[in-house]
Amino acid sequence: MTDRATMEAIAALVPQGARVLDLGCGDGALLAHLQATRGCTGYGIEIADANVLACVQRGVNVIQLNLDEGLSMFGDQSFDVVLQIDTLQHLRNAETVLRETVRVGRTGIVAFPNFAHWPNRLSILQGRMPVTRRLPYQWYDTPNIRVGTHADLQVLARRNGLQILDSFGLHNGRVVRLLPNLRASTAVLKIAR
Repeated sequence: MTDRATMEAIAALVPQGARVLDLGCGDGALLAHLQATRGCTGYGIEIADANVLACVQRGVNVIQLNLDEGLSMFGDQSFDVVLQIDTLQHLRNAETVLRETVRVGRTGIVAFPNFAHWPNRLSILQGRMPVTRRLPYQWYDTPNIRVGTHADLQVLARRNGLQILDSFGLHNGRVVRLLPNLRASTAVLKIAR
């Protein structure tokens, strides 16, 4: 997630001084931002060597771990907030990691590209897989294992017995509450047990 406005919108959901676990933290930009602007502490989880190095260079505590192997190294409620930003679509066992998100954190914040956003729908109607700022890859070279929608994320959370604390979309860093499945490029859910 490189869009500054979107990063700010996600950061606003994290309480001041929270202990944060960022799953699939990438280069650590969001966690570094939370540390600098909101006084947060915590760890990033990342698998890619280059991203782990980038986290270290930013001063972000990072653990190299494959999320598909789970979060058994963390106890229940070890963190105030567990972030899963642009991660869920890359995981083989998305349901397990979603449940683990709220096991190790008091709350979880999950966000991923919303495949039901209207430009994506238009592209499908034209017979093509969408390529957008939020879904920048061609169908044949995408790192995404799956695509999902804002509505899918809500169903997945409910099916796993999770409480939805907030549900909305983001588009260009702006919160979208009216018809987010259609009007938002990013689906966002704040969840708890």
